[in-house]
Amino acid sequence: MKKLILSACLALSVGFCAKAQELVWMNYANIQEREVFNELISDFEESHPGVSIKFLSVDQNQYDAKIDAAFSMNEPPDIFYVGPEDVRFYVDKHRLLNLSSYVKNVKNVDFNDLYPNAVNKYRYDGETLGKGDIWALPKDLGPFAFAYNATLFKKAGIPLPSKTKPYTFSEFLEICKKLTKDNNNDGKVDQWGTALDRYYSFIQFIWGNEADFLDETKTKVTVTDPKFIEATEFWTELTWKHKVTPNAEEDKEKAPYFRWLEGQIAFYPAAPWDLIAFSNLPFDFDVIPWPVGEEGMETATWLGSIGYGVSSKCKYPELAAEFALYLSAYKSTMEKMTDLDMQVPNLMSLAKKYTSKKGKPDNREEYIKIIKDTGRSWPEQYTYNSSWYFRFFREFQLVLDGKESAESYCKRIAPKMQRLLDRAGKKQKS
Repeated sequence: MKKLILSACLALSVGFCAKAQELVWMNYANIQEREVFNELISDFEESHPGVSIKFLSVDQNQYDAKIDAAFSMNEPPDIFYVGPEDVRFYVDKHRLLNLSSYVKNVKNVDFNDLYPNAVNKYRYDGETLGKGDIWALPKDLGPFAFAYNATLFKKAGIPLPSKTKPYTFSEFLEICKKLTKDNNNDGKVDQWGTALDRYYSFIQFIWGNEADFLDETKTKVTVTDPKFIEATEFWTELTWKHKVTPNAEEDKEKAPYFRWLEGQIAFYPAAPWDLIAFSNLPFDFDVIPWPVGEEGMETATWLGSIGYGVSSKCKYPELAAEFALYLSAYKSTMEKMTDLDMQVPNLMSLAKKYTSKKGKPDNREEYIKIIKDTGRSWPEQYTYNSSWYFRFFREFQLVLDGKESAESYCKRIAPKMQRLLDRAGKKQKS
């Protein structure tokens, strides 16, 4: 009888300990993503008896404040989102678990199948981002492609763009002029060539003109480079001079995103996470490379990402690392994400599955090309903070309104940006 009681107590004890293996996962997600994540959690818990995942999903605009508060109270979640731009800060603050020793030789995972540049976004050697140990695993990759409204092209009798050869700036401008119209003859433009955001859709024109915000050492601001100024002039003149984009007042009346959805914009960015919303557009569309300054120059665009970090204070680091890897690199997980069009799969072996999917856009190969060849990181991700980078845009409306020339602005703002960049460098060294 005593043996039976002892056995029962041991069983209860083991059961209690197993249930105590709880991992807290905090992220931001839309409704559809939450449903999928809950399914993934159920599958993981089923294959790991005694393990439970507490899922905390918040609004994206509240995420940074909530994660900072959690760390301030010394109660961080076990798994959480961390962007490449935050890796330095989180590592220097000892917030992240070094995952390098946890991701090799894991059952059901071919770590080498992950896109190398996806993993490299979360490497850091104490000085340089992109090198050294792995501090997070990619949740996804966000190749920021350029979409066009094929229906507007066909109505205007304009040949559809090449899927592989980018427009030059001058070609792009001419198409935008042809597709900017007053369709109801009321004296107001109601269809525009394009509508581009300064924070997300300006830098592609800088890169496409063989310029950048920083030099190769990532310590010197290069916005006074003639090619940078030339691209800035072209981009801003689309609005104030050529009027092929909605102006500031027209943007207030209706955001460009909604104008695109309603078929009023000919060219607009389209990332993979947009495709669910774009699945029922009232027009045909596809994606192409971003424009370049002159023929022969290389197109380039932003390749975004968010990653799964594991807290350095996690009680079950091996289990948490396995769960992060399960979300990032398990083939079954990535297949589910691909089938639902939630993202481009992180695994190279699933590229063909993605590009052969039915539905728009047809040219899904452009997303893979961005991941493999033409995608770049934000300039701010190479520096300790982003204050210098956003200083460029603080007074940028002056150029968009034609009140200051691109050359004057770039030369005036450069020393202010450099001072902030130098300050960031000193802060990192300290």
